[in-house]
Amino acid sequence: MSLPDDAVEARAQGWRTLAALHGRIEERLEKALQKDHDLSVSEYTVLDVLARQDGWYMRMQQLARAVALSQSATTRLVTRLEARGLLSRYLCPDDRRGIYTEVTQAGGELLALARPTHDEVLKLVLAESAEIPELAPLVAVIA
Repeated sequence: MSLPDDAVEARAQGWRTLAALHGRIEERLEKALQKDHDLSVSEYTVLDVLARQDGWYMRMQQLARAVALSQSATTRLVTRLEARGLLSRYLCPDDRRGIYTEVTQAGGELLALARPTHDEVLKLVLAESAEIPELAPLVAVIA
């Protein structure tokens, strides 16, 4: 059973709207985070996700899902952040095959500096996007 053409078009339009809003947000965040903190959006996201762990630890595959990257891309990203001293990895004490990753003190300090930039840019881009008729309904759901 296929969907009527208008339902297919509505779904496609919804996807295009989501992609357009995502692109606007990511572009502005990337510029601001790179300029002010020497972080990419992906790097910021990894630090943010890991810093929000409260008494539990994420394995690499969980982190990959949380930041919407492939496992190999996540591993490369974590390796870069570890080389910069922003993350550390260690073997899971209960399962030696598992690797945990956590934010170092330097990573936490950088994240604390970058978070206001991220939040302000996100707020600004969402406010600007709310003025664009095609994006306004989606912004209303998010904001």
